[in-house]
Amino acid sequence: MDSPTSHDVAKQAGVSVATVSRVLNDAPHVSPAVRRQVLRAIRKLNYQPNRTAQRLRAKQSKVLGLIISDIQNPFFTAVVRGIEDVAHQAGYSLVLCNSDEDPDKEKLYINVMRAEAVAGVILASASEAKPHASDLLAQNIPVVAIDRQIKSRRIDSVLAANEQGACDAVTHLINLGHTCIGYVGLPLTRTPGIERLKGYERALREHKLPVVRARIRIANAKQLGGHDSALDLLVQQPCITALFVANNLMTLGALNAIRERGLEIPRDISVVGFDDVPWATLLQPPLTTIAQPTYELGQKAAARLLERLKNPEQPVVHTHLGTTLIVRGSTSAPRGKENSA
Repeated sequence: MDSPTSHDVAKQAGVSVATVSRVLNDAPHVSPAVRRQVLRAIRKLNYQPNRTAQRLRAKQSKVLGLIISDIQNPFFTAVVRGIEDVAHQAGYSLVLCNSDEDPDKEKLYINVMRAEAVAGVILASASEAKPHASDLLAQNIPVVAIDRQIKSRRIDSVLAANEQGACDAVTHLINLGHTCIGYVGLPLTRTPGIERLKGYERALREHKLPVVRARIRIANAKQLGGHDSALDLLVQQPCITALFVANNLMTLGALNAIRERGLEIPRDISVVGFDDVPWATLLQPPLTTIAQPTYELGQKAAARLLERLKNPEQPVVHTHLGTTLIVRGSTSAPRGKENSA
């Protein structure tokens, strides 16, 4: 049988893993009754603490880990900068890893974080269904999820208000007079994909328009996924006069598909993207987008992790930051409705 862990002791004693750690390290602020309860569980399970790990933790590591899912996505550029600035101000260094949306690669990097005994980890998980964050929590390394919401009572999260942002994008198109609106969406295995689809559907329902599944395509978050999905929609659904695309890389692919079809933006089709990146204003016409507070997302995630390090027992917090609709030249009333818009 495997040796018992601090998680086993915590479960046996009916306390948190952090409380077990405090007892093992003879820390203050543990009541005598709780201390006795934990010690009884330790004796019953014949638990042997990992003294090497304890010594590493006792050094109070000043290194934070950051694992992102796609380093090529411009969204993460400002996010990483926000995290790094807050960490630096607090005297922490940052180790950055890129999982490339591969759960196995993510697990490898999490094991590296554990071996290096980092103080805490900010994680944009490749898979919310089977995250490996529990491996970090088992070693008393706190985790903050960014751009995700991992279903755990012990993991804080910081993300954009994805559903409202998507709803604002589609509402803008509806207010211009569009009624046949296509959607190119992110995978439904992660929070942004789920919430942005909900926002698309909510806007249609709020304006008494049908949610037509044939006008929805879900693909990977890459440029090729956006291209192939948009091209398929334009071929299969000729009624579409507007497209809402769920991230910046997919938007680039969708724009290529529109060009291949010989369509002109916004005369033939309007486009709204999600993420406001520097090249959005350089396009002809400039792109209407939903802007996320990317730098602030990074700041908030780092600040939350530092707060968790100071007070491991505080309640879990899920923070949603608002988005902003930025209207530019890629959206207009559909042909035939220009004068009435």
